Amino acid sequence: MSLLEWKNVSHTYGDKEVYRHASFSLFKGEHVGVVGDNGAGKSTLIGISAGEIIPDSGSVLWQPGIRVGYLDQYAKMEQNISIRDFLRSAYRELFALEEEMRCLYELSAEGDEKALQEAAQCQSTLEAGDFYSIEYKIEKIAGGLGLQALGLEKKISEISGGQRAKVILAKLLLQEPEVLLLDEPTNFLDKEHVEWLSEFLAEYDGAFLTVSHDAAFLEKIADHICDVHQGEIRKYAGSYSDFLRQRERFQADYIRRYEAQKKEIEKTEAFIRKNIAGVNTRIAKGRRKQLARVERMAPPAVSMPKPTFRFQEAPLSAGLQLIAKDLLIGYMSPLLQKLNFSLKAGEKMVITGFNGIGKSTLLKTLVGELSPLGGSVWYGETVIPGYYAQELLWPAPEQKVLEIFRDALPSYTEQEIRRIVFRCGISSEHVLQKVGTLSGGEQAKIKLGVLMQRPCNFLLLDEPTNHLDRKAKESLREALTTFKGTVLLVSHEEEFYRDFAWRVVNIEKLSSD
Repeated sequence: MSLLEWKNVSHTYGDKEVYRHASFSLFKGEHVGVVGDNGAGKSTLIGISAGEIIPDSGSVLWQPGIRVGYLDQYAKMEQNISIRDFLRSAYRELFALEEEMRCLYELSAEGDEKALQEAAQCQSTLEAGDFYSIEYKIEKIAGGLGLQALGLEKKISEISGGQRAKVILAKLLLQEPEVLLLDEPTNFLDKEHVEWLSEFLAEYDGAFLTVSHDAAFLEKIADHICDVHQGEIRKYAGSYSDFLRQRERFQADYIRRYEAQKKEIEKTEAFIRKNIAGVNTRIAKGRRKQLARVERMAPPAVSMPKPTFRFQEAPLSAGLQLIAKDLLIGYMSPLLQKLNFSLKAGEKMVITGFNGIGKSTLLKTLVGELSPLGGSVWYGETVIPGYYAQELLWPAPEQKVLEIFRDALPSYTEQEIRRIVFRCGISSEHVLQKVGTLSGGEQAKIKLGVLMQRPCNFLLLDEPTNHLDRKAKESLREALTTFKGTVLLVSHEEEFYRDFAWRVVNIEKLSSD
């Protein structure tokens, strides 16, 4: 019996048909990676499965009594408690039982025999629930996800959005539900923490559905892949690399059968046209009836073409382009020691470091969104910066995609703008959609597309691959490889930057540059 069963699920979002009579099953212990192009409906699959989104039709059935854990990165959290206390809340019932046991032992000390028996039962339940290893589990998972470096006594109100997402993930893993529903769990994790999570999930006893664009991560954790494409869900058994081979064979076989059926239909239709009024009219009418009963195969699904990203390059002068001297970054107090570093013309540098240490804060300081707490930032006279912030925030989320590009390109015709949008990997059906309703990957492509319309010679990019699918990442990597200007990139994906980075520096070591 399946843990989760989708039957003929259809769902539309605005004018887009996300799912059309889609069906699939999740069975006990299955580790399922969910893949598909940006905007295909992967997050919607998780949302519908979690009950956060109600489909237009069809049924989504869970096996009764199954404990499901859903990674909701926007869940409400009490702000005035520590990270440790929030993680302890994963075991709220056991802590309540411990308090009850303590009270019962106090009563038993006064001679209440019944209280002593009840306390002993509580003790047995706590031991069965592994209560006395809770602190060890918290330390282990907090360490694996990089929360130890923050300090578990830090208040929830004092941490960033990315750190908050990690805390929520940590609590979910501590709860050990029978099914995990995870949407891009690696987005806010650094390389070593992605590695830890992949090992944890690979050994997880329960089942899970995990959306991810990270091929290496999926290869390590998944024994099944759900491919979401044009309103359908097709499930493949095996690893991610097995899926790629199976999908290629399936697509080739489908095209062969489609072409064979199309040829046979055309042949039959030609016979009917030729003989419907002649001596063979009876045969022609019979074939027409047969043809009407044929279940015609849909044309082979066509994916959105690979985006074509290309940065417009402003003239670049030789020599130093950026000097940061004794730079202190942060809000009320410095996050790091004084930073000292420089970049030459055409240099491509990647900054790494654990999540929350200050990489995004550094870029915001360099582009002037934040004032430095000390030190100085100097740019060359001819530097024209181009900045990509990792947050998907829009001044007007209700604004349509076409309007956003029209504001960026006021002298362009609508036809020219539509061509640019299409080259960014955004389908024509989304051009008139409100930007805030699009998937994270589609919004990221729009942000990149707008940035690419402005000539620049110094790119400052903060985790630009977080929401991008494989094809979009490949195109962005090619664009950065050919870009002749200077690049300062914050990224946790070594596979993405390995081929074009001149140097990779941990942000903590910039203080000794």
